[in-house]
Amino acid sequence: MDCPDPLLPYFAGYPPDLLAGAASMLRQGTLLDTLSRRHGPPHDLRTDGALYGYVIQIKSRYLRNADPLSRVTYDNRLHAVRNALGMHTAVSRVQGGRLKAKREIRVAGLFRDVPEPLLRMIVVHELAHLKERSHDKAFYALCRHMEPAYHQLEFDARLWLTAIEHRP
Repeated sequence: MDCPDPLLPYFAGYPPDLLAGAASMLRQGTLLDTLSRRHGPPHDLRTDGALYGYVIQIKSRYLRNADPLSRVTYDNRLHAVRNALGMHTAVSRVQGGRLKAKREIRVAGLFRDVPEPLLRMIVVHELAHLKERSHDKAFYALCRHMEPAYHQLEFDARLWLTAIEHRP
């Protein structure tokens, strides 16, 4: 389903009345300010090491029994339109007589400059993929378990992406 408003490419399937308010704020130039007031200033997790610590803290609280992560990094090659906002990968290799798996999470580099709740939404999404591969009911239930406001934050992340793409 395509989005009826060309200004809002990330919103296919959302109700038109909800999109009308977003499009109005975008046209008035108030969308980014509104999101900043709602979620606060950009977080201070600038390095891959800081991001790794943040992700491990959330993982250890909600997914103790999930496979360990070998790497968490910002990836400037990920792009919201061409790929995704984050990725999780699992690489298996035979070392000696044993099979070793390494799991990684990559977060789009543009998330270095968002408020912490929006970064948390991406992290929760990628961590949920450690347990649930597909975007089904169980996946979103796990996302809501880790972040009760998950769906609102996902919507706000879409708004934020739209606002920065239309900045003068």
